[in-house]
Amino acid sequence: MKKILLILVLITGSICFKATAQVHVNVNIGVQPVWGPVGYDQADYYYMPDIDAYYNVPQRQFIYLEGGSWIFAANLPYRYHNYDLYRGYKVVMNEPRPWLHNEVYRQRYYQYRGNRNQPMIRDSRDERYWEIREHPQHGNWHQNEGHDNYDNGYHHGNGNGHDNGHGHGNREGHHD
Repeated sequence: MKKILLILVLITGSICFKATAQVHVNVNIGVQPVWGPVGYDQADYYYMPDIDAYYNVPQRQFIYLEGGSWIFAANLPYRYHNYDLYRGYKVVMNEPRPWLHNEVYRQRYYQYRGNRNQPMIRDSRDERYWEIREHPQHGNWHQNEGHDNYDNGYHHGNGNGHDNGHGHGNREGHHD
């Protein structure tokens, strides 16, 4: 009898844990930079194919290769001083340490080098981005006003439905 009871407790506990884990939604819109691509509730890293570098969104840190080693810094090195973060293409990556698979991403996203048609957060009219302090509409953002600022008819996914959430920065609510 004790064994049956123990098994039932374990099964019930695992079901409750699984249900709780599935309900958790991670949103980090407020920490994304205004030069980031629109359409993502969660962005851990941006990969920038033009310069073959990454940006750690939560840490606000660039990751780039220098002399065979990955450098983590608050700013890009001088060799990228002409790189325009607002116009350069970014691929959202939500996986740990994507630079460890850099050769894969360099090949996969090479075709996006020079692409300047990606909408960015700074130019978005979507109210969910207004919470970002640097957004031009930040002064119009009303936190916890009793309505859902995130529900303006836009999609809330981590990408455009292609490439397992890495996406290609489609326009707000627009899918290819």
